[in-house]
Amino acid sequence: MARGSAHVPRDPHAPRSPRHPPPVPDTADFASFQGSPDFVLSLARGLKVIESFETNTAGVSVADVSRHTDLSRAAVRRLLMTLEMLGYAESDGGIYRLKPRILRLGYSYFSSSSLAAIAEPILRRISETLREAFAMCVLEGEEVAYLVHCGPPRVMTVGVSVGTRLPAHCTSGGRVLLAALPDPELDRFLLKARIQAHTPRTITDRAVLAAVIRKVRRDGFALINEELEPGLRSLAVPVRSRSNTVVAAINTGIHAARISESQMLERILPVLRESATALGRQIH
Repeated sequence: MARGSAHVPRDPHAPRSPRHPPPVPDTADFASFQGSPDFVLSLARGLKVIESFETNTAGVSVADVSRHTDLSRAAVRRLLMTLEMLGYAESDGGIYRLKPRILRLGYSYFSSSSLAAIAEPILRRISETLREAFAMCVLEGEEVAYLVHCGPPRVMTVGVSVGTRLPAHCTSGGRVLLAALPDPELDRFLLKARIQAHTPRTITDRAVLAAVIRKVRRDGFALINEELEPGLRSLAVPVRSRSNTVVAAINTGIHAARISESQMLERILPVLRESATALGRQIH
């Protein structure tokens, strides 16, 4: 939300305090699961190895993965070789890269997600009407993960597509989802999250950020003004299930030179709210 933005009346569909499942610990914190008869340590290690490939387009070595996961080189080597044997990875001179087969893991989620299937036609319809890009995201730790994206690609540095993850603290969808957290979880996020500046406008003061997020909770929307990327304004609203629990956020991002904050609130916000309500009615 940009400081000094236009005032808009509170969302009439403001949520009740939602019930949230307990947060999922980081997979690296294996000790927190020790003693559980249902925890498979080898699977957890394998998933952590897969995660270590993120953003490493040139591939990774055994040493790279060992540093990233805090696993021994011997364990990492066996896990990488297993992935290679199963067709999920390939190696060349000691450098490992993921193969297209790994996409099956992500597609399994998207193909089974009724939320994404319901949202796609709704977002596509408003994208075609307003000729802007719209997306839906969910909170994943300190980031938001995008499940649906419809519309023309943005001429921006930060591109968004299905599977993209962005920091929650400086994205409109992220702030909407953070605002839906119970206060203890929000306080824990503000205490532990990496609050980094992406532009000179990014709010990094944790007390200020807490106040901004709580204002998002009251307003029922978040407006970001060039905090993630220079020249990018973004607007998001929560998607609530029939039980009034926030399950996702839908948003749009538009170049600041093309639209003012007041125009986004007047032209885009009502459409986003209407679409979020339509989507929520279909979610059990």
